[in-house]
Amino acid sequence: MIDGVSLDQLRVFIAAADEKSFSAAGRKLARTQSVVSHAIANLEARLGVVLFDRSSRYPVLTPAGASLLIRAREVIRGVEGLKAHARSLAGGLEPELALAVDVMFPQGLLTRVVSDFAARFPDTPLRLYVEALGAVAEAVVSGQCTVGVMGALPRPPPALQIERLRNVPLVTVVAPSSPLARLGRAVTSADVAGHVQLVVTDRSRLTAGVDFGVASPQTWRLADLASKHAFLLAGLGWGHMPAETVADDVAQGRLVLIEVEGALGGGASLPMHAVYRIDAQPGRAGRWFIEQVRETAHP
Repeated sequence: MIDGVSLDQLRVFIAAADEKSFSAAGRKLARTQSVVSHAIANLEARLGVVLFDRSSRYPVLTPAGASLLIRAREVIRGVEGLKAHARSLAGGLEPELALAVDVMFPQGLLTRVVSDFAARFPDTPLRLYVEALGAVAEAVVSGQCTVGVMGALPRPPPALQIERLRNVPLVTVVAPSSPLARLGRAVTSADVAGHVQLVVTDRSRLTAGVDFGVASPQTWRLADLASKHAFLLAGLGWGHMPAETVADDVAQGRLVLIEVEGALGGGASLPMHAVYRIDAQPGRAGRWFIEQVRETAHP
């Protein structure tokens, strides 16, 4: 007869256990003692176990009652969470937020915003994809992600709404052991011709065959920015990086700033944009993420 157990009976059970008195539980729930006693008796009949020992002045939980009290609390917490999530959905909150973020987006800023997101939307699961170049736009166009944060594209898909967010400062770096680091002048195209440039792989059809900031005829293409960073530190080539990512390396002398003619000029930056499908506008969580990134970028 467990199917007949009601949430009200479980709430009465929890109140009686917490108050250690049927009469006190009745006062807490604005009910008479007899109503509480009747609810507990019905629950015991449904469960087939005795929840309270009534042999003394005040009811005492039996071992079975103490064990089932834990489960009863879990059930009530689950129901309350369900109700809160339903209220959020009714108010325009997405059941899940899927984000695609460009590899060049500052990771320090991203982690701070995601940390705040977890505190503000604890019941909204987050899926995060880190992609390069046009792969961010593809993830949003396909519906895999709701919101993307990406750099500029030469031909953005017409299905996307685009909002400007911020500029990401870029620098060109190389290991101090490289001959490029010891030139003492701007690096020419002839200088880099004999040195490997490290480039993040483009896995997108939108920008297939289009190179951004590539100045050397010799390139090694890597799957992610972390690998590129590690290769730079190992002296396996030169490349462009977000200034924030390599700031400590430059300060500690592990990497050296260089300026390559025809690549990035001084003070170069990558414009970052929020993108989402015109026919699938972000909900409260997605809009909060966009605005938080924008506000953090422009205090």
